[in-house]
Amino acid sequence: MPASPRSGEFALIDRHFRRPPVSRNATVGIGDDCALLAPLPNEQLAISTDMLVAGRHFFEDVDPAALGHKALAVNLSDLAACGAQPLGATLAIALPAVDDAWLEAFASGLFALADAHACELVGGDTTRGPLTLSLTVFGSVPPGSAHLRSGASAGDDIYVSHAPLQGLGDARLALQLQQLARGETPSAATTLQALDTRLRHHLLHMTRVRLELPQPRVALGLALRGIASACADLSDGLTGDLGHILRASGLGASLKALDGAEGLLHACSPALRTLGNDFALAMALAGGDDYELVFTAPPARREAVAAAAARCGLCASRIGRMEPQPGLRWIDLEGRQQTLTAQAFDHFA
Repeated sequence: MPASPRSGEFALIDRHFRRPPVSRNATVGIGDDCALLAPLPNEQLAISTDMLVAGRHFFEDVDPAALGHKALAVNLSDLAACGAQPLGATLAIALPAVDDAWLEAFASGLFALADAHACELVGGDTTRGPLTLSLTVFGSVPPGSAHLRSGASAGDDIYVSHAPLQGLGDARLALQLQQLARGETPSAATTLQALDTRLRHHLLHMTRVRLELPQPRVALGLALRGIASACADLSDGLTGDLGHILRASGLGASLKALDGAEGLLHACSPALRTLGNDFALAMALAGGDDYELVFTAPPARREAVAAAAARCGLCASRIGRMEPQPGLRWIDLEGRQQTLTAQAFDHFA
C-alpha cells in the first residue's frame, strides 16, 4: 500500500529538514538528485564523514535536540582541525519509527548549530532501521593552508584548546557518571562510588554539557592558519589523537603533567580536579568526546597562538614538545618519566 502523504520518506524530509536557502554556498540544495556547492574561487574542498550509532556513541534516551547538535558538531570539529570554513552538510538517518516530536527537536538542535556556522543542510537520506546518524560536511580552504597531521617538526610546542573553566576529560567524567547512574560499572566506578551523592550530581551537572553539547572550534581552526604546523581534533582521546600527528610527522613527543605555565593539568577543569590531580590527568589523557584541537606550533609563535586563542575566547594550554625520538613520553607530577601507549576509543571493541 502506498505511504500516506504525511508518512512517506519525502514528507518526513519536507516537514523536518527542508528549509529555504540560508547561505550562498549551495546553488542547489535539498530536492534534487545532487546538491551543488559553490566554494570560493581558488579554494579546495575539505570533506569529512562521521557516523553516530545509538547505544555505541550515545544513549538512546538522550535529548534529541542535544543529539542533533552533537551529530553536526563532531563533523564540524574535523573541519576545524583542518582550518576549513564550513560550506554545507548532508545527513543520512535511520529511524526505528517516525516520531515527529523527536524529529522536530532533533532538527532544531542541528539547525541551530548549522546556522551558527553557516553550514547549510543540502541533502541526505532517510530509512527505517536502528537509530543511526551519518553526516558528511564540506568545507573550503585555500591551497596550502590546510592544517595536516604531517606538518609537525621536532621542537614544536604541543597545545590543546579548551574554554575557560572547562577542559579535557570533562566529557569522559560525564559519561562515567551517567553510566554509574544507569547501574553500569564504568572504569572509574570505585572512585565515583566513594563520592557523596550530591557531589556526583553536581559534577554531572558541571560536565554534562561537554559530553552532549560539544562546541566545535571552527573559529580557532581558522585563526591558526599560518600559525599551527599540525593539527587534529580530539575525539577519541588525547594520546590516541596526538598519536596520529606523531605517526604522520614521523616524530615522538614528551608531555608534562605540570611545569610552571606548561602542562596538561592546566587543561583540566576545576570540576574535574576536585577528584584529585592524578584522576584528572588520567581522564584527560585517555578520555574521549572532547572535540577540542590538539595542535603543534614553533616556539617562536607562542604569542601568536595565545592571541589567536584569546580572539576566540578560548585557552590554548601548552602541554609538551615534539621530539625526534619516536614514542610518547609522560613526565608526571613528581617529575618521573614513563612511556605512554597511545590509546584511542576502539569502535569495534
